[in-house]
Amino acid sequence: MPEKLTFLHAADLHLGAPFRGLRELSPEWADRLADSIGQAYDRTIDLALERKVDFVVMAGDIFDQARASYRDYARFFEGCRRLDAAGIPLYLCTGNHDPYTSWRQDFGELPASSYLFSPDRPDFTLFRRDGQPLCVLGGRSYYNRVWSGDDDIAWGLTRAAANEALGPEASEAPFGVGVLHTGLHLDPVKAPANPLELLHAGFDYWALGHIHQPWRDSETDPKLVFPGCIQGRDIRETGKRGVCVVTLEEGLPNVAEFVPTASVVWELLREDISECRALPDVVAQVMRRLFAVNGRAHCEQMTTRITLTGKTPLHEVLRRPGVLEDLRLQLNDSYRDFFCDALIDETALPLDKGLLQEEGLFPAVMLSASESLREDRTGQISYLQEEFLRNNLPMPAGVIDDVDELAESAEDLVLDLLLAEEGR
Repeated sequence: MPEKLTFLHAADLHLGAPFRGLRELSPEWADRLADSIGQAYDRTIDLALERKVDFVVMAGDIFDQARASYRDYARFFEGCRRLDAAGIPLYLCTGNHDPYTSWRQDFGELPASSYLFSPDRPDFTLFRRDGQPLCVLGGRSYYNRVWSGDDDIAWGLTRAAANEALGPEASEAPFGVGVLHTGLHLDPVKAPANPLELLHAGFDYWALGHIHQPWRDSETDPKLVFPGCIQGRDIRETGKRGVCVVTLEEGLPNVAEFVPTASVVWELLREDISECRALPDVVAQVMRRLFAVNGRAHCEQMTTRITLTGKTPLHEVLRRPGVLEDLRLQLNDSYRDFFCDALIDETALPLDKGLLQEEGLFPAVMLSASESLREDRTGQISYLQEEFLRNNLPMPAGVIDDVDELAESAEDLVLDLLLAEEGR
């Protein structure tokens, strides 16, 4: 009968990470977010126990800082003890936020069933089930907060090296799992590794950490996997956050099931309000969108940053002092499990440019000048390149593709400012 192995792969827990900027806006939501990472960690342990996995892998950055608070320390080790009591081993490496030197000095002793990979060499261990060798695990920890650019973090982590280090039993194990906190090819600054070299190292699956966004090399047979962080910490970490429950079975493709763990999901939304005729319409439309997005987020609580777009007569109203903030508060009062931390106005007036040109006033002159400039696309690109160079900035590649759209936006912005000054 083919052998089968199931384990939980988590990474980037960041216990103790601060949430900045919300305390003044909402003490209640600041408190919710302050405990959300700990709650996500508890859900991770609960999931391992519920699924009765063979073991758990945590691929670095368990703590957010090299000096964890006693509260975070106690919470993590309580989870370790729960796994140990259930007979579920924990295999982990340290990352750039919680390097090995901190674990050795401050964090105390892990349970006997837990294994922390060494930072100074490729390190290997063997998982047995019912006394029989089932899986070879190889990994390496961060020693300091910075990994040397001269040292390949994945060097020597191969199945052949594991078999040699662990002896004859290791070659009998049907599965091999690598554990690393690495930027892979996605972050060339933080301990990068060559994906092709990992794929040819002889392991069936690489449990990776550091990239906070879920990522895998294949949907049908994943071998290089980042589960992402277990809880988004700010608006840059939007969408579902969680862990992977991995199944390896002889003769079958790998399965890495993503399981959400976040207490609060962050979302960055853009909402076209062109069809809204009054401010209550805006609130109603945005709330419908929030519920639709939340339905796909697998999480009740949601923090959002919302940008209003579209051409609407409400543009002038939204520019009045205090209106956007009043709208934001109305949204937050509408449903207690949604919180908008910022409401941004990128709307524009619905302008009749043909009529403006017929009037022959200054807006007509500006439109004629704009049209002449837009006909010279090469000149526009050259101008943008010179401006980026003058400010010592690299010009993003997408700017050239979007130059027509950018010119249209600039034209609308100038018209908006001109007409506002005229009191239209």
